[in-house]
Amino acid sequence: MRSTPHKAPGPVAKVPPYGRTTRRSRQALAAGVFAVAAVAALSLPVTPAAAAPAAAPLAAACTPAQVVAGGDFESGTSSWTQSSTTVITSRTGQSAHGGSNFAWLDGTGGTHTDSLSQSVTIPSGCSSATLTFWLHIDTAETTSSTAYDKLTAKIGSTTLATYSNLNKATGYVQKSFDVSSFAGQTVSLAFSGTEDSSLQTSFVLDDIALNTSGDTAPPADSTRTPAAPAYTVNLSSNTAGTVWTGHESTTFTNASATPLTEVYLRLWDNYHGTCSAPPITVTNVTGGTAGALSVACTALQIALPTPLAQGQSTTIGFDLGITVPSGADRFGYDGAFSMIGNALPVLAVKDGSGWHLDPYTNNGESFYSLAADFKVTLDHPTTLLVPATGTSVDTSGTSGRTVTTATASKVRDFAWAAGPFTKISGTSTAGTPINIYSVSGISSSNAQSMLTTAKSAVDAHAGRFGAYPYGELDAVIDNNFWFGGMEYPGFVLDLVSTTALTHEIGHQWFYGIVGDDEYNSPWLDEAFTDYATDLAQGLTGTNCWNSVSWASSAENITNSMAYWDAHSSRYSTVVYGYGKCALHDLRRTLGDTAMAKLLKDYATSHWYGVSTTAEFKAAAQAATTTDLTSFWTTHRIVG
Repeated sequence: MRSTPHKAPGPVAKVPPYGRTTRRSRQALAAGVFAVAAVAALSLPVTPAAAAPAAAPLAAACTPAQVVAGGDFESGTSSWTQSSTTVITSRTGQSAHGGSNFAWLDGTGGTHTDSLSQSVTIPSGCSSATLTFWLHIDTAETTSSTAYDKLTAKIGSTTLATYSNLNKATGYVQKSFDVSSFAGQTVSLAFSGTEDSSLQTSFVLDDIALNTSGDTAPPADSTRTPAAPAYTVNLSSNTAGTVWTGHESTTFTNASATPLTEVYLRLWDNYHGTCSAPPITVTNVTGGTAGALSVACTALQIALPTPLAQGQSTTIGFDLGITVPSGADRFGYDGAFSMIGNALPVLAVKDGSGWHLDPYTNNGESFYSLAADFKVTLDHPTTLLVPATGTSVDTSGTSGRTVTTATASKVRDFAWAAGPFTKISGTSTAGTPINIYSVSGISSSNAQSMLTTAKSAVDAHAGRFGAYPYGELDAVIDNNFWFGGMEYPGFVLDLVSTTALTHEIGHQWFYGIVGDDEYNSPWLDEAFTDYATDLAQGLTGTNCWNSVSWASSAENITNSMAYWDAHSSRYSTVVYGYGKCALHDLRRTLGDTAMAKLLKDYATSHWYGVSTTAEFKAAAQAATTTDLTSFWTTHRIVG
């Protein structure tokens, strides 16, 4: 993804500002102001266990769970201890992030303290525990330098962060903290707000969750599984293309020597709703038994009827419902145009770290999956065009409807859009068919410019890293996208921007062909894609490493999204900017010819597979007789 700042205020830019403010739901608007509040936070979230009491011994297994009770405040106050009966409320003056209830601390305009707390137990045996909550701050204070009114978030005796009137924002902002060091403990989760004697500040909380996942005792076999998934999907839309219903099935094989007793489906787009009203619904499961939703309802456990041994295959199926929310988002509708990214449930990955059930991040991507085959049949009104991952064929359906059948091989996800797009097409010099789908308001000259860019970019990247394998390439252009651009296999969303489109097409190689764990190693696709974008545009990154300035000793190019969600103002600077500059420096260290060969060979050796930081470092070291140890240290490439 290539993010773009709103004009005022907005998130930290991942690239020069292309975009403009969009009209979005409260949840989507919160993402747009996320970085503003994070930059001004008075203290940083707790990191390793140095700040925490010693944890109890960990058990050998973890059942993923969400351990905060009543975090949406819709079920009353029994789970919470509040300083007054007015803290958890639905009264006018503030609005909920979801539903009708929320927690409103302070806002009196006089000397006042409000508190809210709950005892939570973080299960032992879980390697990952992430606290998230949505926070809205408004204030009558006019200062830009003095924190008169403050909200403190604590777990146990550890202060996670302090916010103040300086963090005011126009919508809700999601906060995220790694609290894994508290596994095996029962601790108090507490929020305390204090106001001084004049000028109100309201601290409004909603949708508080603490998700746990990950076995602390890795399986004996680190092989990534379930392997070779094949998805078959049949969906039919309403007239507007905003509601899709039908059936999905997936066949997969256990590649690991450890028998599979369960699998997990990732229902990523439930992030864009609530657990009580999820946008993605899975019902009538066959081939397994549906368990509880976890990780803010983005993970669904499916227990298999019998353990699946190594080399054995099985199939699960289910009825699927998709309701697209309002908002110019990677999952949302903008007027008559629906963007439907990450809506199809896909299998989570299990490896030596256990199940990868990381939370959704709106700051980047969490979408770690293995290469799979998709056959997706989309029945829709003929008035709607439906660009999609893979190669599409349209046939006539019932009266006034068209059936679009899209097939894709060895892709990590499937996305599509629906709307009365304007479509233009062309073919790159190397023979890749390219389609540009524009929403209303995109001029024909801008659409033609994007077609020219796409032709050039796909061939430039293919020449460096290997031939584009996905048949046609579809790009949906909408200048309302707050995020700049977003990549899916053979399908991208973008603004009218040469740089952003070149970047998203570069992701076809780094994320698409050369896979990575996007949540835990985001630099492996974002830094590499920004480097590829520079090369495609003739930029050499001269002296770009000279501007590097680290914010702390904990800051590394290779940090995970858990870290970057807690330090969002630094994400694009370090992962995109410092990351690509490090690769430019590596090219200068190895020489242009050796670097070009390294990346071509690296892509070839991981084609349709998954890479890690350690594997890239090993490949780079093998390409030179120079010891790169000090290079990795200087550039903070760890792993």
